[in-house]
Amino acid sequence: MAKLKAPLFSFGASGKLADALVYFPWKGLNVVRSWVKPSNPKSTDQVTQRGYLTAAVAAIHAAQGLAADALDEDDRNAYAALASTFSTPRTWFNTLVKLWIDCERKSDVPIVYSNGHCSDADHTDALLDIVINEKTGSQLAAGKFYYGTSKTALINSIAGVVDPGVDVDLTDAAGIPDLTAGVKYYWQFRPDAADPCEGADSGIYDFVAT
Repeated sequence: MAKLKAPLFSFGASGKLADALVYFPWKGLNVVRSWVKPSNPKSTDQVTQRGYLTAAVAAIHAAQGLAADALDEDDRNAYAALASTFSTPRTWFNTLVKLWIDCERKSDVPIVYSNGHCSDADHTDALLDIVINEKTGSQLAAGKFYYGTSKTALINSIAGVVDPGVDVDLTDAAGIPDLTAGVKYYWQFRPDAADPCEGADSGIYDFVAT
């Protein structure tokens, strides 16, 4: 039976109305769809897709449970910032799962990133670092940090230094040059095209140059 929160068709409802409509909250929205008789298809493609989803969720939980460099609030906020750049509403978790599944479907190696941070936000420099938690082995070979003053316009890039299976950083390089003190900068790590981990992008982090 549908449970009303206000007059029907106004603020919202939840549950099934006969065998016709289903009302439910979805990513902050009150939505309705036609009722569909539950089914459990087990085609090869469906089983494969479910396997990708299971692996993605397990990898995220594993990263959250790491004793060191765990996926924390800053990392969740970074994936949420990436989620906000899309036209449809989604959570940080949904975004990370989608990135993982998209990589799996292209036979690329997915990554869950954690402990992304800027260790030096001096306006003459900035040293970035992010930990990589790959699905298998140490496949990531090369990538860049993209940055800019808007999370939707990361128009500058600088190559990262990859420590396979460990992290990517700028601590062994010159860092991001010519920053302006007091300005907020956004950054994201992306594996290079044709890299085994192509498409396994990080969330979007930020810092204020000092």
